[in-house]
Amino acid sequence: MVVALTGCKGVHLVTSAGYAALDAAEDREVSPIEQQLRDAEAQWRGTPYRWGGLSQEGIDCSGFVMTVYQDVFDLPLPRTTLAQVETGEAVSADALQAGDLVFFRTSRRTRHVGIYLGAGEFAHASTSQGVMTSRLDNAYWQKTYWTSRRILPTALAETEAAAPRPRPSKKPPSTRRTGWR
Repeated sequence: MVVALTGCKGVHLVTSAGYAALDAAEDREVSPIEQQLRDAEAQWRGTPYRWGGLSQEGIDCSGFVMTVYQDVFDLPLPRTTLAQVETGEAVSADALQAGDLVFFRTSRRTRHVGIYLGAGEFAHASTSQGVMTSRLDNAYWQKTYWTSRRILPTALAETEAAAPRPRPSKKPPSTRRTGWR
């Protein structure tokens, strides 16, 4: 229960029975996007939580989401949870797909964000455990669930995810501040 009480300084999702069917399918097909996200989470797993951090020495929840999206999909996201929740399109909890962002209100003034992986799991930076994977059917996450957003374009999800996207050529860095980190 201690692990569940973490967040980044109630709507119910799917019942445990709903995810049990997914868990029972040991040979379920994993989408290319889910595999890329699980690989990215594995590279960051155990990285300690640090508010404002953006490195393997420490990272916060919105920084983790921003960094993974940049590294895996070459898509820039805003730096903060409150800016990220304004991005993309709203998606209902029962229609989540790998790559969707899941948001939580962990206290009156605190919000938390993670990346949905599939099979009822999401990756996030926990204040007590660092980067980890948790289940959405956990009572704490169900109680604090706020909303979900779809960031990845449908075309990317359906066609480009099977093969890694080529990186654009490196241009000299811009001196103009864009508000993105």
